[in-house]
Amino acid sequence: MTTLAPAKVFAGRIGRIEVSATMAVAAEAAKLRAQGVDLVDFGAGEPHFDTPQHIKDAAIAAINANFTRYTVVPGIPDVRKAIVARHAADFGSDYAIDEAVFTTGGKLALFNAIQILVDHGDEVILPVPYWVSFKDIIQYAGGKVVYLETSEAEGFRITAEAIERAVTPRTKAIILNSPSNPAGSVVSAEDLERIVRLAHERGIFLILDECYVYLNYAGKPVSGGSFTWAKEHLVVLGSLSKTYAMTGWRAGFALAAKPVAANLSKLQSQSTSNATSFVQKAAIAAMNGSQECVAKFREEFIGLRDYMLAALSKIPGVTCVKPEGAFYVYPNISAYLGKGGIRTATEMATRLLHEAHVVTVPGEAFGTGEHIRISYPVTKQNIDEGTRRMGEFLTRLA
Repeated sequence: MTTLAPAKVFAGRIGRIEVSATMAVAAEAAKLRAQGVDLVDFGAGEPHFDTPQHIKDAAIAAINANFTRYTVVPGIPDVRKAIVARHAADFGSDYAIDEAVFTTGGKLALFNAIQILVDHGDEVILPVPYWVSFKDIIQYAGGKVVYLETSEAEGFRITAEAIERAVTPRTKAIILNSPSNPAGSVVSAEDLERIVRLAHERGIFLILDECYVYLNYAGKPVSGGSFTWAKEHLVVLGSLSKTYAMTGWRAGFALAAKPVAANLSKLQSQSTSNATSFVQKAAIAAMNGSQECVAKFREEFIGLRDYMLAALSKIPGVTCVKPEGAFYVYPNISAYLGKGGIRTATEMATRLLHEAHVVTVPGEAFGTGEHIRISYPVTKQNIDEGTRRMGEFLTRLA
């Protein structure tokens, strides 16, 4: 029997993407944990809080009421009503129910948006550092990633001027993730409005990944969706995962003008169809209920950020920009590259995992070569222990 070469078996598009680096790190950590290794996990990009009880109760009630069948593809009217009402109340947006699509996590909303907007050869501007999946999803669609470098000295700030310089006649979309993963950088309200205007006037789609929008520590949270005059060129992507500690529920959404939303729903109809029915009920409870938990989570994240920065500052040679949002720090470890046989951030993260038993994600996954990402939604005791292990490991390298 003749065995076909791999290139003859699989579609070319699967070769344009890699396994998610964060998922790969999680898998490797799980193997070590299964072997009994005591790890300090700074890798997971999720809150350490329990999902609030009223949200869990809504899902349980829905299951007990047998709300477990298929729903319409973009989500039941009540969940879409909750999405647009919550967004309007918090950001002054003006979306109708048929301009909202509820998805199986924010990542699916992003994937679907790229698939319906980006064709082969289209350019998509992507600021660096970027969340791991942006690059691969663009390339899967056949798009060309146009990397927009930012300056660590300026806090990885994204400006309207920099975006404008990157625009070409082939630019189809711009992706903004603010606050950002991994650096926690925030696009100022002034720059955001200028970028929205630029995109709108030039007919470029602005894809706004706002899954950390409520975790903005630099001021009042701002959404691109508030600029209602540019709606036809905006796609706002949201997630309940970080806001309400609902990562495993897979609850996300997209807000966009009717033609875009209709095509998002069309694509979803041929993939996942509706998101889990009782999760939709839980999402309604989250968005319609008290938002006290959101404020509480935010305050604790600020405290943990400052605690983590203080702990890292005790490690000689490690520098770190103070993030203005999200729940990551992105320390520069270049002072230790070239020592102990470690040449890259990936090798550093691997050695930290296997020798110091600290889980981090290497900067190459986010487009930079001198950093590691640390997720700080953990206990202060874990921060103390993890940074102690890191410090001892790095000191031995020196």
